[in-house]
Amino acid sequence: MRYLLFCFLLFSSNVFAARIAIIIDDIGYRQSDKAVLSLPSNVTLSVLPLTPLGKTVATQAYQQGSEILVHLPMQALNGKTIGPGALTNAMSEQDFKQQLEYAIDSVPFAIGANNHMGSLLTQLTEQMHWVMDTLLQRNIYFIDSVTTKFTQAGAIAEEMGVPLLKRTIFLDNDKSDDGLEFQFQQAITLTETQDSIVIIAHPYPETLAFLSNNLHRLAEANIALVPASKLLPFNVASQDKETKDPTVRLE
Repeated sequence: MRYLLFCFLLFSSNVFAARIAIIIDDIGYRQSDKAVLSLPSNVTLSVLPLTPLGKTVATQAYQQGSEILVHLPMQALNGKTIGPGALTNAMSEQDFKQQLEYAIDSVPFAIGANNHMGSLLTQLTEQMHWVMDTLLQRNIYFIDSVTTKFTQAGAIAEEMGVPLLKRTIFLDNDKSDDGLEFQFQQAITLTETQDSIVIIAHPYPETLAFLSNNLHRLAEANIALVPASKLLPFNVASQDKETKDPTVRLE
């Protein structure tokens, strides 16, 4: 009996209290984006479609054991250029879904998707139904980047049965050391009340250097760093704040 109790306590001490997924998105244009390949393989990488480096980085990252997402460009309220694979409210359903299929096919090994920008499009229920219908058919899970507090993407994903996660924190709206540290520590603090956290960050040199130097703190805080799909309530086959809030990135 004492032996069994000892084994139980030993096992329990190695179980992480909470889990964090870190997603690096906006990958595909800059040669410096390749630096994401130096991060641990349990950091999730989200690759922009139809970009010069997208296929290369996605393939190499997958071979290293990383989970790959397609970072779907969606229309923003600020009118910013969206880039190749853009999804807009001016497109017919047929054109929209065809564009979405092209985007998915351009990022090899993608098992999930999250929105790039989209503060306008994610508010539109019809277009979000088109997105989720396509993702459901492709067996791709969705992460709502929450670029507007009015997003409908998550609600429609749940309605249609698309496996869903939602971004908790943007790590690098402020790329200064103090800004990165504040958001990173906030994520750690949130694990006291939430058992899973989704962080979105970008392949800025400052961000990658910060992560390289600080990821060890998660294990020290009894937090597991996991691929994003590990936070889903079930496996995927190969799954309101004010806009001035620093954790919201309006795009």
